Amino acid sequence: MAKKIQHKFFIEPRPSGFAVLRPGAKRASAIEPTQKAAEKRALEIDPEAGLDVSRVRRTGKGGPDQWRRK
Repeated sequence: MAKKIQHKFFIEPRPSGFAVLRPGAKRASAIEPTQKAAEKRALEIDPEAGLDVSRVRRTGKGGPDQWRRK
């Protein structure tokens, strides 16, 4: 049986930049220097992917331990 492709990525901060991860992945698909570059790379890998981006600061709508959709 073929494995179902998940059209989703998580973008999360790392000490060396921003990681592009599939749900349940043990390793990042890519690490980019900026959040914007990570978002762009994720969409290059899978143009149909939805992106969930880790919050890195407090805002009126959420804090650092929450995700926001792009």
